Amino acid sequence: MSYNFHEVEKKWQQYWEKNPYGVAKATYSGKKYYCLDMFPYPSGAGLHVGHWRGYVLSDIYARSKVLQGYNVLHPMGWDAFGLPAENAAIKEGKHPLSVTQRNIAIFKRQLRKIGAIYDWTKELDTTDPNYYKWTQWIFLQMFKRGLAYEAMMPINWCPSCLTGLANEEVVNGGCERCAATVEPRQVRQWVLKITEYAEKLLQGLEKLDWPEKVKLMQANWIGKSSGLIFTSPVKDSDLKIQTFSAHFEACYADTFVVIAPDHPLLSRLLEGVSNRSEIEAFCKNLTTKRLEKNYDEKNIEGIFTGRYIIDPLGNGNLPIWIASFALADYGTGIVKCSAHDPRDFEFAKKYNIPLKVGILPEDKELAERVKNFEICFSDMQNGILLEPAPFEGKKGSDVRQDLIKYLVEKKLAEKKISYRLRDWIFSRQRYWGEPIPLIHCAQCGIVPVPESQLPVTLPDVEKYEPTGTGESPLAAIDSWVNTTCPKCKGAARRETNTMPQWAGSCWYFLRYPNPDLTTEAFCQSDLNYWLPVDLYVGGVEHAILHLLYSRFYVKVLHDAGFLPFDEPFTQLFNQGMVCKLSEKTGLIEKMSKSKGNVVNPDEIVQVYGSDVLRMYMLFMGPPELDCQWQDDGIEGIKRFTNRFITYLEQAETVLLADKKEELVVTRSIHKLIKEVQDRIAHFKPNTAIAAFMEWTNQAMKEKMQLSRNSMEKVLTLFSIFAPYAASELLEKLLNLRLEQCVWPTYDAVLVQETDSNYSIMVNGKLRASLTVQKGLIKDDVIGQARILIAKWLDQKMIIKIIFVQDRTVNFVIKE
Repeated sequence: MSYNFHEVEKKWQQYWEKNPYGVAKATYSGKKYYCLDMFPYPSGAGLHVGHWRGYVLSDIYARSKVLQGYNVLHPMGWDAFGLPAENAAIKEGKHPLSVTQRNIAIFKRQLRKIGAIYDWTKELDTTDPNYYKWTQWIFLQMFKRGLAYEAMMPINWCPSCLTGLANEEVVNGGCERCAATVEPRQVRQWVLKITEYAEKLLQGLEKLDWPEKVKLMQANWIGKSSGLIFTSPVKDSDLKIQTFSAHFEACYADTFVVIAPDHPLLSRLLEGVSNRSEIEAFCKNLTTKRLEKNYDEKNIEGIFTGRYIIDPLGNGNLPIWIASFALADYGTGIVKCSAHDPRDFEFAKKYNIPLKVGILPEDKELAERVKNFEICFSDMQNGILLEPAPFEGKKGSDVRQDLIKYLVEKKLAEKKISYRLRDWIFSRQRYWGEPIPLIHCAQCGIVPVPESQLPVTLPDVEKYEPTGTGESPLAAIDSWVNTTCPKCKGAARRETNTMPQWAGSCWYFLRYPNPDLTTEAFCQSDLNYWLPVDLYVGGVEHAILHLLYSRFYVKVLHDAGFLPFDEPFTQLFNQGMVCKLSEKTGLIEKMSKSKGNVVNPDEIVQVYGSDVLRMYMLFMGPPELDCQWQDDGIEGIKRFTNRFITYLEQAETVLLADKKEELVVTRSIHKLIKEVQDRIAHFKPNTAIAAFMEWTNQAMKEKMQLSRNSMEKVLTLFSIFAPYAASELLEKLLNLRLEQCVWPTYDAVLVQETDSNYSIMVNGKLRASLTVQKGLIKDDVIGQARILIAKWLDQKMIIKIIFVQDRTVNFVIKE
């Protein structure tokens, strides 16, 4: 074989550098397609094969749309602010900016090898002041609309990163970035009112072409519950507490109340309680324990506060307990409890709290066990109510709405919709992030930086390590902090907290169409044409963080009149992870240096070439599922690629101009086009490559000779998977460039099956196969079948013949 992938790939990389293929044309240049990858954090480790899987996947769709005549926007940029970049720079003892710029250069070099048609004229970097000027501008729009506020609040504190974390950044009690156990701490924070958009974020999911798993994850995180709020006075106190219940059918069975150990009301509730210090120590220990990675939620525990509520439903004085399962940030953080919730039931049994039955199963034997508190019955839908009197003997699901009306009219409860979603803790006590564009003035309060003075840039410093005091390192730089109030012109101080790494990634897709725009964040004509994004490709690990935050940003900007749409991504595709056997653990795991199972794509490209790696990443399995890297698997793709190229390069494969292509060959080409395009449309690139393999085997076996037109179709189709090899063969065999080619189409008549393959059986046993023209009449098929199996029918009595059109003929004979 004369194909040298080292030379070929170098040649076409150089050609595409000078003659970019597939770059976006001017706005309104025909039908558009916006294909976007989740842009990477440029780590020092460089690209790994997991990156390749997502980037190659998006590239085949971008390439196919270019060939179909679309104006395609397929950009790339860098999510370079935030904790990961700063932590890496601290480890190296260098400035984050220099480390970031070095890593970006590494990523760009690696990305060019992929052969993806990124439009590098659209490149952006979240750490570029010309970009984060507009990130700050967006924050100011939120601040002006009352969606950003300052608060001293208990937050998730990472003792390793020395900064606060949003709830979404805490995974199993640990920091999402460094895995250190998170601690609660009171810190001054800037917070975004994402809760104001809870309902809009929930309703918007219905119109999205997203994986159901992602939509469900977001819906569960938002956590909408419809129920009732009960207000109860605290005995011997002027306090009143509110409890929320989404399952209130058994509310007349409530016998105690639980409150979260970190609830802000606790300090007032415990005033005058004799063992207050003991209770507070218990709460502090419990709050810390709940954040630990290995915390077992099933091990419920609590302590009595010494306080009671006076139950307005007539159940007397109900004791208030602190419980491990009560959450301060869900509902009101206080819950009325009964025998009809499994955790309540277990808690009451453990601490000998009296219980009462308020709802029973229809089964009498089971009902007796419930009455004796042997088991917990919690089916509010099918259970039979015992009280209140107007609903006695009725099924819970039948009277839920009537019960709500009854309790509300008697002023015993109020209707309430509650959300699990909490406001977004937005600020970070670190250096490497966008400065928050606010000024603190003793006379005027908190004042926004005038838009004409944006961006507020980071000071160039030598030392930027986190302080751990709850203040950003910026607070110690007087020359930067001290400023003038824009309102009164008096002395003032800049806000020293910075934005989280999510700030720049929440809106970057709006900037790509015109990243060099200086007068505004985005141009309306660009937005009207390019947005929303048609296809967004990235990992499912971003389902809650980035994707939810981006949707929030877009909805805010839409409501403010800046965007003509309220959802950023029309279609989302989540590629699975690439895993590999770890010799250290003996398990197939996500790739990591610590497990010694990382595959460096640069090394693979050096041995096999980019096209082979591209196709292997696509062929490993359904792209939405995790897959296992296997060294022998890529060898199989290499062999296929070599066979494909060898076959096409043979002189006898291409017909001379005066020769006509056989109909059977033309049919096979059109069937290939249909198979590949159908499978791509259904996000099955692995089976599309399998179709190419099957066709190659058939073509070589039958020594098919292709017309120049058919050769062009095959290579154009192949180019979305292997652009280097396809470009080389188009030039070498047909004297064409890829930009001269168009997406092939198939003839519906030519892809129709014209033959039928019959299984010829005798008494149900296969004896022969028969290929005839599809739709051939029964008698003609049976006649040919008799000839094929004559020896099995010789001197035998045929009892009957079972005929299934275009499938089987079964001769039933007497043995």
